[in-house]
Amino acid sequence: MDKNSIIGAVLIVLILLGGSYFFRQPETPKPSKAGISVDSTHKGNVSSSGDSSKAIADSSKARANVPELYRPFTTGTDKEVVLENEKLIVKISSKGGRVSYAEVKGMKTWDGKPLILTDKNSGTFGYNFASGNDLINTADLYFTPSISGDKNPVVDMAVNLGNGQSIHQIYSLEPNSYLLNNELKLEGMDKIIPKKINYIDLDWTSDIQRHEKDVKISRTHTTVFYRNHDETPDNLSEAKDAEEKFKAKTDWVAFKEQFFTQALISKEGFERAEVRTEQPQDNDKIIKKLSARLSLIYNHTPVQSYKMQFFYGPLSYTTLSAYNLDLERQIPLGWGFAPLAWINRLIIPIFYELSKVISNYGLIILILTIIIKMVTLPFTYKSYLSSAKMKILKPELDELKKKYGDDMTRVQSEQMKIYKKAGVSPFGGCLPMLLQFPILIAMFRFFPSSIELRQQAFLWAKDLSTYDSIWDFGHLPIISSVYGDHVSLFTLLMTASTLIYSYMNASLNPTQNEFKWMSYLMPIFFLGLFNNYSAGLSLYYFLFNLLTIGQQYLFKLFINEKKLIAQIEENKRKPVSNKKSKFQQRLEEISKQQQEMKKRKK
Repeated sequence: MDKNSIIGAVLIVLILLGGSYFFRQPETPKPSKAGISVDSTHKGNVSSSGDSSKAIADSSKARANVPELYRPFTTGTDKEVVLENEKLIVKISSKGGRVSYAEVKGMKTWDGKPLILTDKNSGTFGYNFASGNDLINTADLYFTPSISGDKNPVVDMAVNLGNGQSIHQIYSLEPNSYLLNNELKLEGMDKIIPKKINYIDLDWTSDIQRHEKDVKISRTHTTVFYRNHDETPDNLSEAKDAEEKFKAKTDWVAFKEQFFTQALISKEGFERAEVRTEQPQDNDKIIKKLSARLSLIYNHTPVQSYKMQFFYGPLSYTTLSAYNLDLERQIPLGWGFAPLAWINRLIIPIFYELSKVISNYGLIILILTIIIKMVTLPFTYKSYLSSAKMKILKPELDELKKKYGDDMTRVQSEQMKIYKKAGVSPFGGCLPMLLQFPILIAMFRFFPSSIELRQQAFLWAKDLSTYDSIWDFGHLPIISSVYGDHVSLFTLLMTASTLIYSYMNASLNPTQNEFKWMSYLMPIFFLGLFNNYSAGLSLYYFLFNLLTIGQQYLFKLFINEKKLIAQIEENKRKPVSNKKSKFQQRLEEISKQQQEMKKRKK
């Protein structure tokens, strides 16, 4: 591996490290008709649902003094109305009139249980209303359900206060969709809510449950996303506890985890928002505590309605992008660097189309790798050809080092003359490699984020979206923090193939022997880096290495070294333009300055 190749390889390490800071379908159920039913009932009393995080606004003191108008509705029977379509099972609780359960059909947790994104014990949802000098939260009230419609049932959870005053939370589930329509409708509440109150605040919290095998990786992919109107979606830090307050119209807020999300979409927009994340201590069942306080503007009209939608579902690019709301920005495809996102948006349709005709995702990754290698073949060939030319020039370059010794500026200047005379570009091997790096890094973002790989088996790997452990040796001091507590076989194969490729490159490019050790050190570094990553990613790099080794072998067969030497010799006999490049002029200036300094010292 020559110096330019080393520089390129170091660049990819730096980019991968930077990428790791920002950074990861099962069997489709048989369609079922949208349905509705009333679930089991539970006795309730005045007690609150209990916030599952440090609530952004602690209204517990206000709830203790329930206004007399609302007291009849603080006791009752908790009835759950079930809405169901081909994608979701949703339960609406009469206690709070809120979503108390959302299950994604056809999906399972890492240990085979139904995938439930929220339930009454892991989430809270309630609107704060001012009543005189007191506050009431809808989470403390018992609503009365009414159901209308057969084909697409509509559930109306209502609190009828009398005198034409009522609070309604209305729900309907769209057919074959992950969207749940929701409407908050206030009738006659302008007579109760003080004129000085211009907002209704919504408190929403969720304890994100463990759904994936690797708790640590799940935490680094769990946070709050939001999109302010006419702006690019943003998110809180995934690496630490975070909080953000902003006064801007917000289109949606989402509680995003590794492969799934809960999003609340407002038709009119939230006027202001406060969002927070908190990582629980010593709790592997709860990944993170996420919370949001969202404000809806209140105009004191006799009837005021707020139309919203819940999205409960997978982080699938094709699914989310169809809504034209930038919800797909929750998938970490390298949006901050345009070429990465552009490449991934080209790869995703290919990946999706292949999955229609091939059920084995290991084979899909192989075919995708072959396609990528075909696209990058011209760059790989140019890089190999340049390295072959550099190998031919090596004896002359070595003579320069002997002649000029430690005067590296003079050596480099004379090298440029030889390159120019021979018609060889010193950057010919490096630049084609650099052009391939965006694809390599794009795949680094794509595979760990691809929900299509989730729980898909290939060979010994039971789940290509997480590591493929062949030996769990448990916690070992230092080793576990650097390498992990297991051995991933695809990562070992990737490392071994990288070492073989480095050896082949070193034998082809013996121009910079002093840098050889770096080409062997980097695969060892990758061994620790990739051991906890997606098996699909390690499989891709392993296959990429194998195909590259095969290409190198074919290039060696087809490139005639004698003809290459003859071409270089012919180039040397041609007249060379005396015009010097700015780079060469600069090298010569530095060389002269150094020579003058040496003379002065003498």
